[in-house]
Amino acid sequence: MATGVKPSPGGFFTGMRHVSRGFALLGAPGVRLFVIVPLTINIVLFALALYGVGQTLDYAIANYLPNWPEWIQWLIWLVFAALAAIVVFFTFSIVANILASPFTGLLADAVERRLRGQSTAVGWTWRTLGAELARTLVGELRKLFYIGWRALPLLVLSVIPVVNLAAPPLWLLFGAWMLCMEYLDCPLGNHGRAFPWVLEEMRARRSLALGFGFAMTLVTIIPVLNFLAVPLGVAGATSLYCTHVEPG
Repeated sequence: MATGVKPSPGGFFTGMRHVSRGFALLGAPGVRLFVIVPLTINIVLFALALYGVGQTLDYAIANYLPNWPEWIQWLIWLVFAALAAIVVFFTFSIVANILASPFTGLLADAVERRLRGQSTAVGWTWRTLGAELARTLVGELRKLFYIGWRALPLLVLSVIPVVNLAAPPLWLLFGAWMLCMEYLDCPLGNHGRAFPWVLEEMRARRSLALGFGFAMTLVTIIPVLNFLAVPLGVAGATSLYCTHVEPG
């Protein structure tokens, strides 16, 4: 666990700006190569999720509401599609990050080298990639446990009448915190910082972390742009790390 973490300058909007900075970094020399795998995983997962949701809704309406007026069927389809989109938003981000985790460490390393002006290329082998996979899977399981215990009270709150009016902003706040935690773990993990250290760094910079996470939430829910969510989140979090957590 980290000790003596000192907050650094930077508030909510500064955190958001690191996401926009990530866009420029994705196309930088020495970085582009490591964007391909996370981007491909994102596209495939999102396409499968959309196809699965669409097929499930079409099947349900055709089998259970066949005689309802067409306009009501469309309305029901849109309502359930919106609810499914919320579920896909959270599960899609988690699953995509788990599958891409061995490569996001390499991407964070490449971005950090670029930001620090280091000309040496990122070195990797299949053996080091396997070791990275083992390390990141353990970290992802710890994060899933952390997320699950905190999402459960929100799920309960979401089904209680009247009280559930507070659920949407709380889910937004929770999602922003989780996304910052997910992506900041990449550069910190490259420096041997375990998951609890990530949380301590975020707590020392709450506004900065929430601003970054909020901007990534917007990226994740915008069609097409969300294909870039994983590599963009890693690049932006690495920028945040180099500027506010551990300047070179």
